[in-house]
Amino acid sequence: MRISIVLPVFHEGVNLNIMLRILRAILKSSYEVLVVYDFPEDDSVPIAREVQKTDPNIRLVHNDLARGAIAAIIQGVGEARGEYVVTLMADDIGPVFALDAMADLMDKGCGLVGCTRYGFGGRVFGGSRLQQFLSKTANTLFRVFSSSKLTDATFGPKMFRKELFQNMKIESKKGWAIAFELSIKAQALGLQVGEVPMTSINRFYGGESTFSLGSWFGEYVKWFFRGIALLRGKSLPPPQHKRAFE
Repeated sequence: MRISIVLPVFHEGVNLNIMLRILRAILKSSYEVLVVYDFPEDDSVPIAREVQKTDPNIRLVHNDLARGAIAAIIQGVGEARGEYVVTLMADDIGPVFALDAMADLMDKGCGLVGCTRYGFGGRVFGGSRLQQFLSKTANTLFRVFSSSKLTDATFGPKMFRKELFQNMKIESKKGWAIAFELSIKAQALGLQVGEVPMTSINRFYGGESTFSLGSWFGEYVKWFFRGIALLRGKSLPPPQHKRAFE
């Protein structure tokens, strides 16, 4: 199996239904999807079970570590069977179209590959203007003040080998800060990184975002300054990039 897709969910039934069907239609690589849920009453669970009837690549995983995306990702990665593992968000279908290209960059020697909304032609649709402004500004400033080669270090979709993840001590506590942490630590280890440009379509199919500026802000600020301390002045290999349908 080439790709394990770790997909934390929290009442994402509508978005999950669309994402799973798009994955089955377009992904060329062999894959599995680990739908990681916190509690059985989540409306994502019956949707995943229904799709399982026609798609054996779907696996339901109960997160019994702690509630939230970070614990769900740790739980999912621990049960992944693929050569590469990728984290996705159920409310953004855009990265689905980049998965094969991300795996191709991993084949070429990258230790971590992300999607980018801000480089090589990537774009954003949907989401609040405040969220977009803060995200783009933070990523730009992070590149200016550190030696980071990633144009979108904070974005959730990241592909890596399971062994890399398990050898890292994950320290993030809130939100999707784990993606920022992975971006920083992979580069601090001197690994080659890559990015695939994509169009982020945030909550195109409805629902309410779990984004919370107040509760997540401090966690991202912590990694912003820690990342500068870890990466500034390092001589890092240039990034690789590839468009999704080259």
